[in-house]
Amino acid sequence: MTIRVLLVDDEPLLRMAFSMVLEAQADMEAVGEAGDGAQAVRLARELGPDVVLMDVRMPGTDGIEATERIVTQCPGAKVLILTTFDLDEYAFAGLRAGASGFLLKNALPEELLAAIRCVAAGDAVVAPRITRRLLENFAHQLPAQSTGAREDERLARITAREREVLTQVGRGLSNAEIAETLHLAEATVKTHLSRILVKLELRDRVQAVVFAYETRLVRPS
Repeated sequence: MTIRVLLVDDEPLLRMAFSMVLEAQADMEAVGEAGDGAQAVRLARELGPDVVLMDVRMPGTDGIEATERIVTQCPGAKVLILTTFDLDEYAFAGLRAGASGFLLKNALPEELLAAIRCVAAGDAVVAPRITRRLLENFAHQLPAQSTGAREDERLARITAREREVLTQVGRGLSNAEIAETLHLAEATVKTHLSRILVKLELRDRVQAVVFAYETRLVRPS
């Protein structure tokens, strides 16, 4: 199956470079290009891409607002945030807006392609420890207390064991590391994580990490 990708960046040369990389793949195609967030939202509705490579710093409608609108209006589209720095505060905002992960603009072509395939398959592309580092550095953006009754209510839906698993996810541990820490089989950890996502109405591991910080299951060091 061909992965249909929408390229969003205000730099035409970058869009061209990304497009050349994609078109060289048998399982990918660049279905459109946008130079700002508003155009990205419009093309996402018209073209129905599988993945949107989204820059964040653009004139007019930025990538954060565009991500939120695309995730809401185009449920089939996954957004992969493109950032200049691995600790860009915009990346955190993008994850909260519904992006499935973030990637550095200077990533190697094979890393870009692997990230696109991963997101298209419904997974998150942010490595757990990178997610933790991102949130640790920008946790000051979070409210001083839990973000509200809705989060507290959702947290009450999971079991004590699931809460333990979610806490370890928030700390940046992989499934294998969680299994070792909690003395569980890795398959059991995966099952718990799947149930957590369903119960808390979260899309992927990235949102689970953000949720763990927002509800103060995990606190910045």
